[in-house]
Amino acid sequence: MIHTTIENRLVRLFKEKKQNILNIYFTAGFPELDDTIRILKALEKSGADMVEIGMPFSDPLADGPTIQASSMKALKNGMSLKVLFNQLRHVREQVTIPILLMGYLNPVMQYGMEEFCKNAHACGVDGVILPDLPLNEYKEKYQTLFHQYHLSNVFLVTPQTSPERLKLIDELTEGFIYIVSTDSTTGGNKNIQSAEEYLHRIKNANLRNPTLVGFNIKDKSSYDFACRYANGAIIGTAFINMLSNSTDLEKDIECFIRSIRG
Repeated sequence: MIHTTIENRLVRLFKEKKQNILNIYFTAGFPELDDTIRILKALEKSGADMVEIGMPFSDPLADGPTIQASSMKALKNGMSLKVLFNQLRHVREQVTIPILLMGYLNPVMQYGMEEFCKNAHACGVDGVILPDLPLNEYKEKYQTLFHQYHLSNVFLVTPQTSPERLKLIDELTEGFIYIVSTDSTTGGNKNIQSAEEYLHRIKNANLRNPTLVGFNIKDKSSYDFACRYANGAIIGTAFINMLSNSTDLEKDIECFIRSIRG
């Protein structure tokens, strides 16, 4: 059961589709500044269920080298929150799948949390993932704001998350819970199969929210494995690697999604 007071495309997706949800992460402004809408359209056309757009930041602590490099390139290209919101202004005339913004708290606070939520909602963004936003700070300062602008707030759990914290995250999350598969940065080389016991524990925790597994999902095999324990999976680094080498974005995105879906 989805415990939420918010109704948006993300919440509706999880009501309508219970398994094998494919969520793709890419960095805004990468490979080129104006590729954002082009990539979104190609992802929807190729069969991605939802998309996370990374908001580039100069100090991306949780990201591995691939996503860090894409962030640096995007910033060099001129990407900023102002530019991103400008790019997304008319996105809902062209893209219907749920869109989330993912990134770090610092740029959002500099932009202004209320202004950020207002503009995200105006663009048709459905949810936000800010891994370094403390639970209590969200609950006390920002939850009402997120509700006001119909934005799902997604929290992350890791292998170290205690049962008490997991329960609190489940209460405060609206949309889905992001399961970080292993103790590593994004794009690490850990084998997701090594997380089986932990994924099994989360699956049996009787959570109200759906779950998606992220980190170290890179191909059909790891995607299928993650889907056995959650409602779906998130792929970031492998997709960005593909974008880095792409000579034909639309065609290569279609091939990539097909390789995951099988």
